[in-house]
Amino acid sequence: MSIPKGEAIRDKTALDPQNQASRAYVYLISLVAAVGGLLFGYDLSIISGAVIFLEKEFSLTAMQLGLAMGSASLGCIPGPLVAGWISDRIGRKRSLVVAALLFGVGAVGSAFSHDVTHFSAYRIVGGVGVGMASVVSPMYIAEVAPARLRGRLVSLYQLAIVIGSTSSIVVSYFFSFSGNWRGMFLSMLAPIVVLLVGLLFVPESPRWLVEDGRDQEAYEILARVDGPPNADSEMKEIKAAISAESGTILELFQPGIRIALLIAVALGIFQQWTGVSPITFYAPIIFQKAGFRLASDALLQTIVFNICNLVCTVTALLIVDRVGRRPLLLMGTAGMVLGQLLLGTFFWFDLTGIYVVFALFLCVGTYAMSLAPMTWLIMSEIFPTRLRAKGQAAGSLAVWVATYSSTQFMAPTMRYMEQHFGSVAGMFWVYSVACVLALLFGWRFVPETKGRSLEEIGRSWHSQTSATV
Repeated sequence: MSIPKGEAIRDKTALDPQNQASRAYVYLISLVAAVGGLLFGYDLSIISGAVIFLEKEFSLTAMQLGLAMGSASLGCIPGPLVAGWISDRIGRKRSLVVAALLFGVGAVGSAFSHDVTHFSAYRIVGGVGVGMASVVSPMYIAEVAPARLRGRLVSLYQLAIVIGSTSSIVVSYFFSFSGNWRGMFLSMLAPIVVLLVGLLFVPESPRWLVEDGRDQEAYEILARVDGPPNADSEMKEIKAAISAESGTILELFQPGIRIALLIAVALGIFQQWTGVSPITFYAPIIFQKAGFRLASDALLQTIVFNICNLVCTVTALLIVDRVGRRPLLLMGTAGMVLGQLLLGTFFWFDLTGIYVVFALFLCVGTYAMSLAPMTWLIMSEIFPTRLRAKGQAAGSLAVWVATYSSTQFMAPTMRYMEQHFGSVAGMFWVYSVACVLALLFGWRFVPETKGRSLEEIGRSWHSQTSATV
């Protein structure tokens, strides 16, 4: 297939696949899209800094505390369903604009709430934005990125989540001295503006453009990010893949493809029910139970905790395209098993302080190199083009159902364990069992997708029903 190059791609030297300008352009696109991940992390983590003050101001019961902590996650549940539908109709870029506006409404509304009911309602609105971003941002990056860089670029999304989470805790720390939890939520407006402005300068997903019949625009974008020769071959693959797919939701349940669906849903559930994600939400409370009684001291430890998360996420980003998805997933979940067992043991024998800090760092470090980034990356890679939005929506929906249920589970469980056993140790042992199940599932079902085009991965499900691609 020969496609005219058009006026937008005259400079062939700048478009060489190895040219730094081309690579800089795809990194710029990915960074802008990754701001959706930054808002994801910021929005969900800002509650960690605010909860100590919210609990006092609104005199929250255990169930109300769980609602306040989990309401954003509850809003995340319909977010993927909205994103899957809207991103197929108006495109990936415009869908990110919608998500950013929902973030804004949620942030402002939460900041000016005067009771837990209104607060939770606005957190749900912001959560819908988080749920949308969790589908659209990594999918958009995967659809733009060259295969050789895709692991690194999609992992930028997880890095942005961690940066957002860390930034929110740093902001919360400074607000903690005045107790101004409302300012914590209003601070979210800064990254929202960055995302909206950045989206003015990035293109639409080339794969969505092909679906929409805009081949020339798609070709020009592919040529700019990966060079004209690669753009020619990618266009052929994309058009062949789209013509072979019906794109109906029932196709997700066909032999082969349903294995991809199982992988996406199971990874989404394991990402949350292995315990590290809800632990990050409750980190200040856990640090207080470990001996750091002052709110500012607990938040300071949480900042260090998030910096560990950040360093390990960067490490995963740098090595994922060399080591591969599967080895990182398996090694990381094995480390999480050990970390959760140690946490339970230390709390049971009242070895708090530095012991708990060490075990928490082991948990978050191995999680940040495995289930945290690999879930989003693998979800964005394994589905065929016409099914990608629907498949990623299903996987993201599983993430958010698991996020809400695990967040709701943690506060009452901590109180139950303390009241009946005098320790929260049992909760961490339950999580260690979930980590073992995640390890076994990854070993049996999760394929290696390193270095393969999205179309090649999508075609492979039609030729086999096992999990080996």
